[in-house]
Amino acid sequence: MGVKGLQSFMERCCPEACVTVNLREMARRHAAQTQQDPTLVVDGMACLCHWYSCEDWVCGGQWKEYVDVLKSWVDAFTSAGIQLVFFFDGVVEQRKRQEWIKRRRRVNGDVSKIFRHIKEHGEKPHKELFCLPSALATFTPFALRFLGQPVFCSVREADYEIASYARQYGSMGILGQDSDFIIYDSVPYFSVAKLRINSLTTVMYDRERLCRTIGLPVTLLPLLACLLGNDVVSEEQMQSIRNNAMATYRKNCSASRPCAPQGQMVVALTQLLRSLSTREEEDAGSVLQSLNLTASQRDLVQQGIFSYLLPGQNDFKLFDGSETPSAFEKHINPEILKACRQKHVAAEGFMVYNVVCAGVTECSNSLEDEEDTELLPQAVVYKPCRQHIYGLLLLGQDGVFTTWIYLIYLSGSGYIRMEWSRKLVVHLAYFIANTSDVPAVKEWFVYPGNPLKEPDMVHPVTVNLPCGRPCLEQLWFGNGPEVFALRLATFFSIFDCSEYTELYGAIENSLLAALCLVTYIVQQVEALSEEDVDAYLSQALCLKLYSPQQLQNIELPALSSRAVQLGSLFVRGLSHLLGANTASGGPLPSDALMPWHSFDGRLFHSKYLLAHSGKENSELLDNNMSCISLFLQMKEKLLETCKKRGRILQTRPRATQQHLKATATVFSLSAGERGRGRGVTSGGHRGRWGWRERGEDRRDRSGSDRPCDRAGNQDFRSFYPNYQNAQHQDMSWRPRLSRGPSRHPRRRYHLAPRWPQPPAP
Repeated sequence: MGVKGLQSFMERCCPEACVTVNLREMARRHAAQTQQDPTLVVDGMACLCHWYSCEDWVCGGQWKEYVDVLKSWVDAFTSAGIQLVFFFDGVVEQRKRQEWIKRRRRVNGDVSKIFRHIKEHGEKPHKELFCLPSALATFTPFALRFLGQPVFCSVREADYEIASYARQYGSMGILGQDSDFIIYDSVPYFSVAKLRINSLTTVMYDRERLCRTIGLPVTLLPLLACLLGNDVVSEEQMQSIRNNAMATYRKNCSASRPCAPQGQMVVALTQLLRSLSTREEEDAGSVLQSLNLTASQRDLVQQGIFSYLLPGQNDFKLFDGSETPSAFEKHINPEILKACRQKHVAAEGFMVYNVVCAGVTECSNSLEDEEDTELLPQAVVYKPCRQHIYGLLLLGQDGVFTTWIYLIYLSGSGYIRMEWSRKLVVHLAYFIANTSDVPAVKEWFVYPGNPLKEPDMVHPVTVNLPCGRPCLEQLWFGNGPEVFALRLATFFSIFDCSEYTELYGAIENSLLAALCLVTYIVQQVEALSEEDVDAYLSQALCLKLYSPQQLQNIELPALSSRAVQLGSLFVRGLSHLLGANTASGGPLPSDALMPWHSFDGRLFHSKYLLAHSGKENSELLDNNMSCISLFLQMKEKLLETCKKRGRILQTRPRATQQHLKATATVFSLSAGERGRGRGVTSGGHRGRWGWRERGEDRRDRSGSDRPCDRAGNQDFRSFYPNYQNAQHQDMSWRPRLSRGPSRHPRRRYHLAPRWPQPPAP
């Protein structure tokens, strides 16, 4: 949340309440006074835009460099003896949904401007249009955990949990950028925007000095915040109160303290509240009753005030803030619910908690070009796999039916005692009653054409394996090699890549995950070409050859708007891999699904330009023979898998923007020696791994009866009735089928000139 204009008021009109402090010195004093190690609670969401200082953000993120930035940032505090505890938003509370929607719509406008700028100029937009890379908030908690830092994901408003934790454990302060921390009666609040990491100096916003300056009791700060407007009580809902306060202020008061208009509003409301308070210690409840509010407005303000009360501070009970029971509680085993919450709080899972415990999931803005008539939005592309994730979580307990029926059969045969038979019948009746009416999951996904007026209602789809429907309890709590095999099979089945279970251990987990993801994208997006696949796979393979500094030094002659969207699509896909892995019981280590092991936006963009300019595979793979061999094997498996499902990959080189030269050269750095030998085509070295073929009928892979195209892909319009963009209504375009060898044979090119390799950082 955030109080409209309060922090700027303090900076402009109450400079005495904005104190420059040295965190290193404060940590020493805190340790001496408390005899405890100083701890700083960090609002991770507020820090994202300050952490991501990498030069390139539009191509999908420079993830290796970003992890290095995080490590340096953490080291600066630990070297000063300050322990860090990170919190991230884990949910969007229903009362804040409209504010969330407003922000998403506002960012949509910026995304449109970004793509217009790229298409007009072929370069990254100016800083005013800066947009964080897709899924940065998803993967940052994992990066911090891998760096050994304690990380928590909230189960309610993150600001509330941060203030509660800091107060409970006596932390030295909160580091963030949210004026709500001025309102909470917790610990000192420090600004991350004013932080100078080298000297560890920043600004502390002192609530006590603020209240002394404006003459307002500290107990009335929550009420002041609601009247100014926050994420619970909007500005519009309190407009009449503010208008009356301003009219009185202008009539009776001279401008003793020069302030901006918003600053005058703070002073006017402060004077109004003081006039309604007869005693300095009077609480907000009594003053609230004196305000000229309707019953509905009063209830809303009560909710806003209650949101600022931390545990043990409920001196006046204005509002019952307890959350309503989950809509899916009756469908899920209590042990599963408990495990979901534990994984979520510890930032060890993704998507699962929101689906199981709230029946809601959301996805913020992605870099998607609303004018692109071929590439589908990521929300549409990944919906089939989400449906399978939902089915596994909400229908996965049906898998115990076979066990129960078998045991009942044994009881009838005299193998089990009669009292056990009665218990089994009761359990069976429970499962039947509670799995027959599973409701749809509410999806709040931002994509072009979606007005976000209401959520998309998405129904779970059963995950079926040759052995039947997997049981969620067995996946999560079972042990043994057969359970691990079941987890692996379930994970790949979610992406309709069941053949890939046999590849586990044959290639690195991060490459296996990338292969699974690219194969899934090919099946879902008919506009994806062979050149796009080459770019995806080559950058995943070559990433290990580059240091963060080398990745940063890759030169791009110009940007392609299509490559920008494809980069964002891949990273969003990694987050879906993470959700599927969590739901399947974790067959793959989560580290293997992180983007810094399989994606770099700048590297991908360079590979995209190379692939679409007809460069040979040898140049695409930086002349690294190991990468070339593995690339051919991975691509062969991908083509084979897609062919079984009726998807034939086309070669379709695309021209870049008009201002690019036809023979644009992409400079890239490699850790290996380059040669000028003949490129290796995709037809060589077949079957080197000895993978088996598995026939599979072409079908609707989601198990749904929704309309499909000829490749077995469901029509996205039936997925998302909100998808209104007229430019996407004509889906009649189909890539031309290949006729034997590629229509665009890879010609032999001389290698572009390259500068000497810079030293590793």
